[in-house]
Formats: sequence, C-alpha cells, structure tokens
Amino acid sequence: MSIIKSFSVNNGDMFYIKHGSDNFTMIDCNLNDKNQEKILDELIKASSSKGISRFISTHPDEDHISGLSYIEEKMGISNFYCVSNDAIKIDPSKDFMKYQNLRDSSKAFHIYKNCSRKWMNVEDDNRKSSGLSILWPDTSNPDYKNELLEVSKGESPNNISTIIQYSLENGVNVLWMGDLETDFMEKIEKHVEWPKIDILFAPHHGRKTGRIPKSILDKLNPKVIVIGEADTLSLDYYHGYNKITQNSTGDIIFDCLPKKVHIHVKKEGYCTEYLDIENIENQLRKPGFNYIGTLNL
Repeated sequence: MSIIKSFSVNNGDMFYIKHGSDNFTMIDCNLNDKNQEKILDELIKASSSKGISRFISTHPDEDHISGLSYIEEKMGISNFYCVSNDAIKIDPSKDFMKYQNLRDSSKAFHIYKNCSRKWMNVEDDNRKSSGLSILWPDTSNPDYKNELLEVSKGESPNNISTIIQYSLENGVNVLWMGDLETDFMEKIEKHVEWPKIDILFAPHHGRKTGRIPKSILDKLNPKVIVIGEADTLSLDYYHGYNKITQNSTGDIIFDCLPKKVHIHVKKEGYCTEYLDIENIENQLRKPGFNYIGTLNL
C-alpha cells in the first residue's frame, strides 16, 4: 500500500508519495508563510518511518520551488533529483538560488530518460525500490537541447520539465509532466514511450497552454485526469475524460492498494459519477477528509 498526496497550494504544485517500501518522495513545492509550517510538520511526520527520502524538482519555475529553502532548513534534503541544466533568472529568488545550490551539489542526481538509481527503481537485498521511472528528458534530443539553451539565458523553464511515472506492483500507474507546454509535447511525442496510465496530473496545472495533444492522450488512456489549481478561465477541462478539479477539492489523498485507489478530498460536497462507492473500513478513512469513491483498476 502507498499514499499519494496532492496539496492544495493555490497556483502551484506540491506532492508526496509515502511508498509501501522504505521510500518517501516529494515532488515540487509551493509554500508560503501561511501554509509552510503545517505542511512541513506533515512531511516530517509522513517521512519519519522511511529510510530513504528524495525531493524531485520537475523544473525550476517559482510555483514549483517556492519554499525549497524552508524544506532544506527544517527537514533537510539529502537526495535532490532534477534535470541537468544551467538555468538562470534575471532577478533570482532565495528559493531559486537554493535550487541552483542543490542542483550543482553532491546531493544532486540528474535525471534523464530511462535512468536508474538505488532505490528509485533499483532494489537490493536491503530495500525495495520506489517504483519511480523517468520517461523524459532525452538529453540528446535537439528540441530539448534548444530548451536548455533558452533557460541558460533566463527564459522559461517549463519545457525542461521531466516526465515521471509511478507504478505500484499490482496497482496504480500515475504520471506527472511538470509544466510541459502543448507545442513542445507535439515535438517530442515520437521520442517518448507513453504508457497506459490510471491517474494523470495534467501538465501546467491543467491550463490550456499545457493541453496534452489527443494523439498522446489516446496512448495514455487515463482513467482520471487531475486538473490543478489555476485561474478558471485558463483551464482546459479535458471534456470526455473523468476528472478531479483541485480548485474544487482542496488537498487530495490517493490511498493506493492492490487493484484499487480510494480517493479522499479536503472539501465537503465534492462528488463524481465514475468512482465506485465502497464500504471502506474505518482505518482506511482519512481524518479531516471526505471519501469520494474508489477507482477500481
């Protein structure tokens, strides 16, 4: 069993995976003075039983790295995963400078398509893997190289975002795509091995600028698309697909079990028509959250 949590952090992304193995993974962060203490307390508690903890930065945009300095100060980051890059900012924030420091430190592991690492996707006699795989970037791809050149000049880092797959044995398949933009996805489509996915976190928070092309969606065939937090008018609601909209749900917890995922949201009154309502046991309910149904795989 594992738990995936998607935090409601306004215009930004922040996730963690409490793996069934001895692993804990954070993906991006967007903290502020109002939420950082509460979220850090939860991260520390959730990771306390795990021997390996990692932070994966999909890309160094401010709404994906805000609070990075606070996490490093209060919790420590011993394993920092990011793509190799020379991104700069004209007016760098404290958190962007922390990103650069971690990116260029001995704590960094530079991720790329099909890379392997203990215990990300390699297990040994002491510890099982986390079930994470990196599907992109292909560091030899000319379009990707061009994006790396642009970020070294201070341009947007959206299209150096990594694509991350999480696979639970006999269970859920989940995909994160950072803030990849539609036109760039069209360029790289033939260079990515797109797996069948159960839960897809829409890139660029679900904005129209990050709408996944239909040809890629047909390959992914997601059972649920999670649309992140952004201005309503800028969102693409992926008509024809099952959706969860984080603007309406607040925090989301995905309780991942063999062949099923129980889904819980923070806000009351949110419901769907496609999830199965099961009589789940009390120990599987999440205090302060509302069970909205089960995705049977």
